[in-house]
Amino acid sequence: MTAVPADRRLLLVHAHPDDESIGNGATMARYAAEGAGVTLVTCTLGEGGEVIPAELAHLTADRQDALGGHRIGELTAAMAAVGVTDVRFLGGPGRYRDSGMMGLPENDRPDCFWQADPDEAAGHLVAVVREVRPQVLVTYDEQGGYGHPDHIQAHRVAMRAVELAADPAFRPELGPAWRIVKVYWNRMPRSVLLARLAATAAEHPVVAEPGAVPGVVADELVDAVLDGTGYADRKAAAMRAHATQIVVDGADFALSNAQWQPLISDEYYQLARGELGSARPETDLFAGVEAR
Repeated sequence: MTAVPADRRLLLVHAHPDDESIGNGATMARYAAEGAGVTLVTCTLGEGGEVIPAELAHLTADRQDALGGHRIGELTAAMAAVGVTDVRFLGGPGRYRDSGMMGLPENDRPDCFWQADPDEAAGHLVAVVREVRPQVLVTYDEQGGYGHPDHIQAHRVAMRAVELAADPAFRPELGPAWRIVKVYWNRMPRSVLLARLAATAAEHPVVAEPGAVPGVVADELVDAVLDGTGYADRKAAAMRAHATQIVVDGADFALSNAQWQPLISDEYYQLARGELGSARPETDLFAGVEAR
């Protein structure tokens, strides 16, 4: 594991490899370039994902069930593209299996993330928090952005870990208590998405419905906007690295459902815990945070 000694430290908690690049690729690239400590914790290997390239179809769970190991390599390449070196899996690689989409039989597997005890899983994240000591954490809202079981569980585990990490009575062997100052949820302002979807529709015959895009909210709920213009190429490169899951075409991308959506370099957040800096929307997730 890579030490994160920087004065500003950011922790991101995601469900599967590729979620981080789609939602926070430019944010990670920006803070890594600025010298901030950036730690990514991914909760599953994404074993249940579909596979886009025909030549890799044998990796799926219903065939060789080797997709998880392959996606570790994709995640490693993606994080190299954005300059993030501290990349971890919750409880270690393969500790929690991909749960599949809501309502599928995979939800009932005892080893899947959806079935994990939230406090037990949060304990693994507390160990990371107390080691890295991030001031800021980024994850999903209570619906996981769009209702995927692993995204919902990632939210639960992340929010619980924020509480437990600050409690000195909780597992002191994991290190001294640490209080995270600000927690943000990934968001997408509706007006931005609709405008960009219109441009996407001019280039591609099938586009995603707004409701299928994670984290879409009314514009007034967005508390922070990070300008990713200077990091758009790095974000796109990170997304391309997840080749089993994503196809990137210029300013757009598609997942395995072949529905196109805009690749938006600016990234948006809602503050879930903590206090806003002096301006709203913020342009820095560390606004108002003292180095410690």
